Amino acid sequence: MHVAGTSEAARSVPQRTTYLVLLLCWGAILAEGYDIGVMGTIVPALINDPQWRLTPLELGQMSSAALLGTLFGAYFISPLSDLAGRKKLLIACVALFSLSMLAAVWAPSPAMFALVRGIGGLGLGGVIAVAAALTVEYSPPKRRNLNFALMYSGYPIGAVVSAVAGMAYMEQYGWRAIVAIGALPLLFMPVLMLWLPESLDFLVSKGRHAEAQKLAERLGVDAPTTPVTHDDTPSRSLKDVFAEIFSRKNAFGTICLWGAQFMAIMLVYGLGTWLPQIMRKSGYDLGSSLSFFAVFNMAAAIGGVMIGRIADYFGPRKTIAVSFLIGAVSIFALSQKNGLLVNYALVALAGFGSIATALVLLGYIANYYAPHARASATGWAVGVGRFGAMAGPVLGGYIAGLNANPVWNFVLFSTAAVLAALAVYITPTPEHVKHAQGRQ
Repeated sequence: MHVAGTSEAARSVPQRTTYLVLLLCWGAILAEGYDIGVMGTIVPALINDPQWRLTPLELGQMSSAALLGTLFGAYFISPLSDLAGRKKLLIACVALFSLSMLAAVWAPSPAMFALVRGIGGLGLGGVIAVAAALTVEYSPPKRRNLNFALMYSGYPIGAVVSAVAGMAYMEQYGWRAIVAIGALPLLFMPVLMLWLPESLDFLVSKGRHAEAQKLAERLGVDAPTTPVTHDDTPSRSLKDVFAEIFSRKNAFGTICLWGAQFMAIMLVYGLGTWLPQIMRKSGYDLGSSLSFFAVFNMAAAIGGVMIGRIADYFGPRKTIAVSFLIGAVSIFALSQKNGLLVNYALVALAGFGSIATALVLLGYIANYYAPHARASATGWAVGVGRFGAMAGPVLGGYIAGLNANPVWNFVLFSTAAVLAALAVYITPTPEHVKHAQGRQ
């Protein structure tokens, strides 16, 4: 998930190559967004399924199954790209979570559904980091952060596609048909195999110089002749990494950022799972509730790029904190009796102040630490966020299971946004950032 420190070598990359890699990686992330977003789409149907008779808490646990898989995938599958290659791992990850969706269609019980979703989560956890690495490597240095945001916009758009599919087909064909659509990325495999290039840095690091040179000539890219030295991974020990992340000057900042990441991802996945059902309990029909879900994710896709641009002018810390507060106010305001257009606007602002802001927060974390600790610090923060991702659907399900007023769901998630904003705001500015600002 790290951006700024990945493949810092200045390499001339033709626009056609950049756009090809960006588009293919965006497609992989869109498929991932559909896979995770589909639970929010089918929850209203699952909760009324006469065969499974699920409680809201059981639904929350089922939603967390794939997220548990992503936790292991992020830590254990992503590093395999250094051994097998980024292209192969990206294809394997997309195939794994797509096949898991196909298996979920035929799941005879909630336990089996959760199991295959958990297995698919391994692929979900690996695909993000690999897609980010390829996108950044094949992007010009001045566009790496922007291209990362564009690539990652596929995630909320994938969730939008799941909502649109639910509105079009779920009432007639049932929730299993919506899950089945998530297996369609298997048809995308030949395209990735044919057109997605392997990482040049990976080929050179493995001594495959002739292969790297041939690929570089085909793409019109300058191939490195020696392994790229990443400023994130110089020859430092794990002790040095711990010393940076938990040093006296950074320990409080680490605690704040981990707390913000936990709350932000709990908010993202909690709302992503329960927003349609909460809106239904608030009196809207299934079509309207899925429309809200679509607007929520589309606003997030656009908002991530907007917040990144705003942060360039006003600084990331204040921008992220204010954006989370906008999300908190909007989420709480949804608990009130508003007109339809007002609610659509509030849902859009909620997407802006949750998913979009969480994306920019991760970029801020990546650049908070000294170069030798950035990659590990970012990875560990992502891991902390996965616990929040599992907690959000479960807590939302617990509150829904109490048959309490839907306002309490809004209170829960708006409180998470406020706590995320507070944690980011009180995070100290690191010394290396102060020095950089002083030189400007």
